[in-house]
Amino acid sequence: MLDFATMRAALAEAYDLTPSLTLAQEMADIHARMDRVIPLPDFARHAPYIRAINRLKREKNAVILAHNYMTPEIYHGVADVVGDSLQLAIEATKVEAETIVQCGVHFMAETSKILNPAKRVLIPDAQAGCSLAESITPEGIAQMRAKYPGAPVVSYVNTTAAVKAASDICCTSANAAQIVAALPEPTIIMTPDQYLAQNVAKAVPQKNVVWWAGSCIVHEQYTPADLRDFRAYHPGTKIIAHPECPPDVVAEADFSGSTAGMIDFVTREKPAQVMLVTECSMASNIADALPSVEFLGPCNMCPYMKMITLEKILWSLHTGTEEVTVDPALIDNARLAVERMIDLSRKLAQ
Repeated sequence: MLDFATMRAALAEAYDLTPSLTLAQEMADIHARMDRVIPLPDFARHAPYIRAINRLKREKNAVILAHNYMTPEIYHGVADVVGDSLQLAIEATKVEAETIVQCGVHFMAETSKILNPAKRVLIPDAQAGCSLAESITPEGIAQMRAKYPGAPVVSYVNTTAAVKAASDICCTSANAAQIVAALPEPTIIMTPDQYLAQNVAKAVPQKNVVWWAGSCIVHEQYTPADLRDFRAYHPGTKIIAHPECPPDVVAEADFSGSTAGMIDFVTREKPAQVMLVTECSMASNIADALPSVEFLGPCNMCPYMKMITLEKILWSLHTGTEEVTVDPALIDNARLAVERMIDLSRKLAQ
């Protein structure tokens, strides 16, 4: 566990982190990417951290990979690469920097380490877990294989390295249906997200998709009634749901897609009003790039994603903590499952 008092005292001694409106104004180009959601006085609190982190990245030959669920000051202020799980996995294979700082949850940092075993991978808070990743174990994979002999195991990238190593291929919400459809076997085991699997089963009816009963604490909370009630109050709003939502929620939406798919849809269609049925930071991160779009509606916050902060990123770079390691006995098989996903995704995109 991080000792916040010690961390803050050490950072205050090494860096000038006093909120500064003058510095915020000097960093107007960065603030412009988020001024719709972070007023200048609030950005003045973030500016010293952003300046310090960006300087340290250069000094320490580090790159920051940030998931779409990071807060705007991270997403726009310090990230070198942003994206969904598939995009980050692909970009992790291209990294030339000596150090990767993974701004997301722990399984994402493990994925970067699996793909870059010789590099140092840091996560600003090692306690940033994932309810979905924690719902499945290699023993659970073995149970599914025993129940469905000969069926390949497609595991969501939102899993631990041990689960990836026990699987045949990984997938993300962006490519799950395409990967399942491309496999030759008639029965496909999907773990651990039962709702993603059920949505894939509807999209790929020619396959017998069976699943493990895991779910995401953010997306499982939405109900069809939530969406219907919102439409009643805001008629004409486009509703976009993540495929980790239950199928009856997806059925109520106008469109369903990964976080990258959501961004593509809103950027392309530019609806006057839109509700993103996913984690809260999604709308905040794309609001400034789409000034004609009004983002409405409730959202659910991921407590694990929000454990990653500018303060912890600075501390991680300053001290070289917390480093992510993966059991060498797992790396080869886990990397094979991820690389199969990346290779198949590239082939399907051609």
